[in-house]
Amino acid sequence: MLVILLMLSLCVHEWAHAWSAWRLGDDTAARMGRLTLNPFAHADLLGTIVLPLLLVPFGWAKPVPINPARFRRSVRMSTGVMITAAAGPLANIILAILCAIAFGLAYRLAPESVMPGSPLRMLLAGGVLGGHYVPGLLQLNVTLAIFNLIPVPPLDGSRILDGLMPLRLRPGWEAFARFSPFLLLGVVFLGGRLIAGPAGYVLGLLQALINTIA
Repeated sequence: MLVILLMLSLCVHEWAHAWSAWRLGDDTAARMGRLTLNPFAHADLLGTIVLPLLLVPFGWAKPVPINPARFRRSVRMSTGVMITAAAGPLANIILAILCAIAFGLAYRLAPESVMPGSPLRMLLAGGVLGGHYVPGLLQLNVTLAIFNLIPVPPLDGSRILDGLMPLRLRPGWEAFARFSPFLLLGVVFLGGRLIAGPAGYVLGLLQALINTIA
């Protein structure tokens, strides 16, 4: 269950990177078959399949290749990189909102379909399966979006911050980025604590949306 949900979430994330680059004039990802919602085109053996099978509630897919030199001349390279980086987390947030709307409508129109243990509730909001708690699409996508916005290379947040970084601060930023492999390990192990507050806030907003619709 977790493998399927994570593949769906990561596939939307990576497709958004590819689609935004394509809209800006870069067809690199499209020519490599990555402009698709087929999850197997984006799946990474370790990050998309093995970790979820070990009940690790996060993962990653194969990075989408982007060539800023192919952006339209009307688009600054740094701006284009920021847009393509932000597209992935934004797509996950949009998917989470759609899940919240679907949950609220289902509760309003057919409440039995989202009772605890029902397949639709498991898909959208998660629940206990085989003695283990499995997050649904709503929680997974909020978690993925906020995790990827952490400004540590190679996460999306670092590319957004890189585009906003003033020239006078760039030497310090580049020195910081050199330690990215070690910093990323710290993020992986402490990521839950780092994103617990922001994720809880966003999930609270989505719960309010569900309640309003229901």
